[in-house]
Amino acid sequence: MLALSLPLGWRLLIYLLAGVAAGISNGIAGGGTFITFPTMLALGVPAIQANVSSTVGVLPSYLGGLRGFRVELRTRMALVRELLPACLVGTVLGTALLLRGSPTTFRAIVPWLIGGATILFALSPLITKRLAHVDHQHPTRRIGLHVGVFLVGVYGGYFGAGLGIMLLAVMGVSLTDDLDTLQGLRSALSTVINAVAALVFVIRGHLVVEAVIMLLIGTAIGGWLGTILIRRLSPVTVRILIVAIGAATAIRLAV
Repeated sequence: MLALSLPLGWRLLIYLLAGVAAGISNGIAGGGTFITFPTMLALGVPAIQANVSSTVGVLPSYLGGLRGFRVELRTRMALVRELLPACLVGTVLGTALLLRGSPTTFRAIVPWLIGGATILFALSPLITKRLAHVDHQHPTRRIGLHVGVFLVGVYGGYFGAGLGIMLLAVMGVSLTDDLDTLQGLRSALSTVINAVAALVFVIRGHLVVEAVIMLLIGTAIGGWLGTILIRRLSPVTVRILIVAIGAATAIRLAV
């Protein structure tokens, strides 16, 4: 395996660079695991071990998003608190499904999950427009938001790639906030989901320690850079980047 043939120094460098790239991606639009997970697979790490190690390693990149959108988050903290139970319960259920499930099943369904999330986000402006006549305080819309966040929590605990895309998709059809505010909410909820899943995986073990350490360093750097870049990009550009990242990853994992 490539992981066994490469010297330790080269493996560490690859993990570090993947972490920086993933951190930038998460800082801009999410999808950092689209980079770290395939990198670990390429280095010969088994799929589930790569998934849990990546989940722990990308955690710092979400913290950059919290700093970058702290102004927008101040006005929506009540909503974040309201959605915490759905995040927590969903994430714990997702980690249980991963740790007790079959590795073969895991590899088979991941591309479909990512592809579905990407399509949903790409169509969210059209869906939002069609639902514009519905009062956003309508109970059905609020229930849909909570159920959607719960299901995304399950997904995030099971497989973190595309977590930000799925959150943006759910909130895009449920809320009328501008994209910057949605990005702030995405950062906050992604941080909660990722942190809970990471805690479970650290307790359970089976991490690739060398990869986790380098990813923690790389994603911390990349997350900071990503939140700087996103302020210089138009909402349309951000949406295009999100869809491109999701589509490329779904195709890559499906072949």
